[in-house]
Amino acid sequence: MPNTKSKSSAPKRAPYVAPPKLAPVLPPFVPKKGMHPIQLVRGMRDLLPTDQHYWKQLAVQSEKIAEEYGYERIDTPIVEETTLFVRGVGKATDIVEKELYSWETPGGESISLRPEGTASVVRAYVQHGMLNQPQPVKLWYTGPLFRHDRPQADRFRQFFTTGFECIGDAEPVIDAQLIIMAWNFFKALGIDVTVRVNSLGTPESRINYKNALVTYFRSKRHQLSEEDKKRLLKNPLRVLDSKDPGMQELKMEAPQMVDWLDEESKSHFMRVLEYLDEVGVPYQLDPYLVRGLDYYTKTVFEIYATSDDQELAQSALGGGGRYDGLVELLGGRPTPAAGFGLGLDRIVSRLKKKSPVVESARHIDVFLAQLGEMGRKKALALFEEFREAGIMVGEAFAKSSIKSQMEIANRRTAKWTMVIGQKEVLDGTAILRDMDSGTQEIVDVKKAIHEVKKKLGLV
Repeated sequence: MPNTKSKSSAPKRAPYVAPPKLAPVLPPFVPKKGMHPIQLVRGMRDLLPTDQHYWKQLAVQSEKIAEEYGYERIDTPIVEETTLFVRGVGKATDIVEKELYSWETPGGESISLRPEGTASVVRAYVQHGMLNQPQPVKLWYTGPLFRHDRPQADRFRQFFTTGFECIGDAEPVIDAQLIIMAWNFFKALGIDVTVRVNSLGTPESRINYKNALVTYFRSKRHQLSEEDKKRLLKNPLRVLDSKDPGMQELKMEAPQMVDWLDEESKSHFMRVLEYLDEVGVPYQLDPYLVRGLDYYTKTVFEIYATSDDQELAQSALGGGGRYDGLVELLGGRPTPAAGFGLGLDRIVSRLKKKSPVVESARHIDVFLAQLGEMGRKKALALFEEFREAGIMVGEAFAKSSIKSQMEIANRRTAKWTMVIGQKEVLDGTAILRDMDSGTQEIVDVKKAIHEVKKKLGLV
């Protein structure tokens, strides 16, 4: 009988699928004899547990100041377009010329690790339409910044900053309050500081001042370092920010910005000083203070540790000022703004000098000591019960020696230690020891939490 099935009704073959390529199996890494351990990248460092007490102090104080003055937290990316910093910070600044970590991605983007926080915050302000919110917008941030620079004491390639930015108000009271905030930050930490202030005026009023500055330093050109000669050509104000020892004497006779201020800038600056006087915040006028960034206008200030040590007295712990043109420069509409940043690394260094003894590990109310496997199991379960009850509890479950556990309890400054061994598990009891007097009593393990709360005065 002839085949009546059509060609289309024939079963279709499944398409060929190539088997997946397996990744090559690499042999396990076997360290060579005498291989050196991997070290930190030069200029970086680890923040060890022994230092965390100081960093926690700064975190708590930053958040406290932010809440008291009505600043809301913002977190911006560590990586931004390089253009943001070239345009915002200034092409002829040390940050952009020498310190920027930049690279090109496989997709052709030019990106950089952020060297400072203000430009990123202003970029976010513009991009997210915050200009439509009630002004001023008060933002604060904290986190790591990066600079490709020769590492020095308290000057790392990854460093940490807390910053406060007030965007959308031109009143001099904003400048003054920012200085007051910074002053109160250090006052709360017990660090004596000196505030230095100056006014840079407007970009227009600075033109004549720059010309006078160039004329003066050209007459002293033979005394300038090669670096300062370059600065004089590219960005004359940066000469005043020079760290060259010979520059300090030359600056004493240089023209002062205050003599070239326009009337509006003079009035603005005087009102800032009057507000500081009203609150009683001491300050020093520094006619050669310019800061290291191009976006500053009018008020600028820096904060230094008050110290007999010359090196400490010359290391700024923070600084800031007004930057009325930055929002427009980064694509927004003309918007006044001001802010400041604090160098947390240097502040931690001062805290260590002021109070070198680090507090012991986290304070605990009760320590659970155990003996034998049955005691360890019961103590492990009891630990969770104490934790859920909100009682600060410590343990050393990996230790089997009761003596070593009691030593740890002493180091942790536990008020009470609860001991559970095999006998206590079978009896449904626990031994509660007063670590100060050494007295102890037997308690019902089911009432352990209640008994400890009673001892702590919580019930």
